[in-house]
Amino acid sequence: MEVTHRPFGVTKDGQSVTEFRLTNRQGAYVKLLDYGCTVRSLVLPDAVGKMTDIVLGYDTLREYEERDGYLGAVVGRFANRIGGGKLVIDGQEYLLAVNDGPNHLHGGFRGFDRRVWKADWNEKGITFSRFSPEGEEGYPGNLQVAVRYEWSDENELTIHYTAETDAATAVNLTNHSYFNLNGSGSVLEHLLQINADQITENDPDCLPTGRFIELADCPAMDFRTAKPVGRDIEIPDQNLRNGKGYDHNYVLRSPGIDREAARLYSPASGITLVCRTTQPGVQLYSANFLTERCGKNGVIYYPRGGVCLETQHFPDAIAKGFVPSPILRPGERLEETTIYAFSSEKP
Repeated sequence: MEVTHRPFGVTKDGQSVTEFRLTNRQGAYVKLLDYGCTVRSLVLPDAVGKMTDIVLGYDTLREYEERDGYLGAVVGRFANRIGGGKLVIDGQEYLLAVNDGPNHLHGGFRGFDRRVWKADWNEKGITFSRFSPEGEEGYPGNLQVAVRYEWSDENELTIHYTAETDAATAVNLTNHSYFNLNGSGSVLEHLLQINADQITENDPDCLPTGRFIELADCPAMDFRTAKPVGRDIEIPDQNLRNGKGYDHNYVLRSPGIDREAARLYSPASGITLVCRTTQPGVQLYSANFLTERCGKNGVIYYPRGGVCLETQHFPDAIAKGFVPSPILRPGERLEETTIYAFSSEKP
């Protein structure tokens, strides 16, 4: 694999940002930014050999700084929502930034997605790391965190997360890439399968209620068998109303990097994405709140123009008592791995 890099701009507060390109022997490549550990591009051949960029992103650093949506970024310290911004660990309450209605979302107003990370690389991949000080966005504990990206000759993107702390804290890391296996347009005709029998029920603010819903009893949310993302998305189902589409945590049947968690396929391009992960859940998000905007190379992005498969611990897990717990303690080391594997064949 070849690793090259180039300047990508300077942040508003004067920090230089670098774009890295990882190119495999097939000529497929991933572009990564040290701003937010962001996957900016992922380019590989479709079924007829056309090189297609299958993730949403922007052409300039300023757009990443000023636009919402977390396009391609690593989010944290805690991905997804914490109710009321209240984090209670060992009887001690911590008040976090409230940036999503009444809740804390994806690490707060300036989470990991809006930070410049230190980058170290070799011929196998790139490791981004940063020190998150105690009190950042309200979190307890000094946290040392690293995210490693590797891109294989078999078109597999591996993301490995590690973290250590000097005081008990909450950690839940994910990548927030929006996949569009056609490169543009709607994803409602993409076929999706998720190997989960349950979801965590949401309230109208997309915060878990603490209950689990059996997918056998909720056909609109059921992806145990592959179906188009858009087939049931407009059904008058309360779960879909709460998320204005899919924005739900799926409880994986059998996590592990040797087991398939989810599969996304485009009949139009012939590209398949297979997700494998050690994490217990995956947030399916159908880009319901992605407003119309100009993306890379002048491509216009629309609501439901991407699918996020955010591998994670469950949202609001501490307050709701979900297992496994996302509490990280001194002397422990968080380690999680997610692999997105891509292939293509003629439809």
